[in-house]
Amino acid sequence: MGMNKNTVLGWATFIMILMGFLLTGLAIFRYDQVVGFGLGAVALGFFAIAWVFNALKGRV
Repeated sequence: MGMNKNTVLGWATFIMILMGFLLTGLAIFRYDQVVGFGLGAVALGFFAIAWVFNALKGRV
């Protein structure tokens, strides 16, 4: 199975989105203190990085 740059970026995007949803779920359903706001902010960062990875697909 050949992994070129676009495939790697695609998998990285998928993993980042998955982790973003996981962290968002933890922030909403598990933590109702200040920790939830931190996890939500980190999840937002994961989504932003996944967006950048998706935009880079095909350009690298």
